[in-house]
Amino acid sequence: MNAYASAALGILQGLTEFLPISSSGHLVLGENLLRVKFDDISFEVFLHFGTFFSVVIVFRRTIWGMMKAVGEKVRPIYGGLNRPNSLEYDQASANENWNLIWLILLGSVPAGILGILFKESVEESFSSPTFVSIMLLITGSILFLTKFFKRVEGKIKIPDAFLIGIAQAIAMLPGISRSGLTISTGIFRGIQREKAAEFSFLLSLPAILGATAVKLKDVLNRSNSSFDLWFYLIGMLFAFLSGWLAIKFLLNVIRKGRFEFFAYYCFLIGFLSLIFLK
Repeated sequence: MNAYASAALGILQGLTEFLPISSSGHLVLGENLLRVKFDDISFEVFLHFGTFFSVVIVFRRTIWGMMKAVGEKVRPIYGGLNRPNSLEYDQASANENWNLIWLILLGSVPAGILGILFKESVEESFSSPTFVSIMLLITGSILFLTKFFKRVEGKIKIPDAFLIGIAQAIAMLPGISRSGLTISTGIFRGIQREKAAEFSFLLSLPAILGATAVKLKDVLNRSNSSFDLWFYLIGMLFAFLSGWLAIKFLLNVIRKGRFEFFAYYCFLIGFLSLIFLK
């Protein structure tokens, strides 16, 4: 492992985390091409943490709105029943943000449960390029199916959030795109595409924080952590920058109704990796 490989994998992670082409799958294939081998998925967790900040920056207004909604809920508990007259309070917006918080929490449950129950099996799947290639082909097929669903204006409801959460849990498998599967599930459920994408990105935040918290202590306690940590931080920085660009690009693609175009890329990479990576 060196700084150049760390930066390259960080860029790869950031670009593929939010584009529906599987960041974990590309990371496995990238490690094989660069001949970089990790004992566990700690480095990937740091890269995901970089993309965490990408989501926070792009959706800072929505996140701030959710934070204010929480503040309005807890205000009476601390005696703040009267708001200053200079502050305008939008009750409808606050309720919408409060509901969004609960939908995100509900959608986070499946990944939390499956992550605990099948942690070892998931980590083992990261060592098989063949498995990753097959999962990329499956991702491509799912993305292609969105082509046949018309644009609608449906909002996210409780069943939608839970099903999208299940999709996120399945996407723990390398080669299955988290953003691809969650956004596609939203589209299949009749949710407005831009809203499905936003919910997908916001839903990633608890999952990233949870995975980082689990792995961070082990990484810092390693005997060679003073060297590994620098490489992790370099990768995290490049993952943040490229992730920010990827989110902006994907939102633009979704607005133009071209989401299924990513399917062809997944088919190409999946078939090529099956041929050249054993």
